[in-house]
Amino acid sequence: MTRKSLLKKLKFSKEDFTEIEQTIKNAEQGTDGELVIAVAAESSTYAFWELFIAVITAFTLTVCLLPLAPQIYSWLLKTFGIVQNWWLPSIYIAIPVSTVSVLYYLFNIPFFDRIIIPEGVKKYSVDDRAIKCFVKSGVYRTKDSTGILIYVSYFERRVKIIADSGVSSKITPDLWNLIADEIAENIGKGKSKEAFILAAQRCGDILKEYFPSSEPHQNQLPDRLLVLHNQLF
Repeated sequence: MTRKSLLKKLKFSKEDFTEIEQTIKNAEQGTDGELVIAVAAESSTYAFWELFIAVITAFTLTVCLLPLAPQIYSWLLKTFGIVQNWWLPSIYIAIPVSTVSVLYYLFNIPFFDRIIIPEGVKKYSVDDRAIKCFVKSGVYRTKDSTGILIYVSYFERRVKIIADSGVSSKITPDLWNLIADEIAENIGKGKSKEAFILAAQRCGDILKEYFPSSEPHQNQLPDRLLVLHNQLF
């Protein structure tokens, strides 16, 4: 899924981006914490798994058809009246090649891709890219280690919230999991804007409760929704 396709799926307008960014700013007011929200089309290309499963399926199909070689030969003979020696081997070469090509194409359609990719692989990919985003976006460099990253991976329908050490020392992972589930549920219902706004508000309330600031908020990170467009970030 491309970045353009992602934005189309999310149905975001310029006004929606502005509203989300303003919500992030408001969430950080009155606290020393920093909040970053990032969304990616997918956390991995999954090309290996798509090709691997296509090859395994094609191989299995070919093996199942081997005992039917006499029937296939008879059909060729009845249809064409003559069978060249190379026809049957060619069929058994064409079957796996065409099967791999067709399946690999189908497996690039998100609906089928979600079915074939193991859940454990998708979870690992999301967790791995979320950690990379946490580092590369600079969330880990905030003052007093009070940064929070909300990472959304649309294809996998998964949300990962990573809190820096200052926050995680006071907040249990269970709370982040509840917020992550809520975000994923709303996105699944087509309420993407509402999901991001509600997530920013909830995290902002938590930061204000545990990390209140008596001084005006000193912004350390950009207050915007990060739309990730490649596998490097």
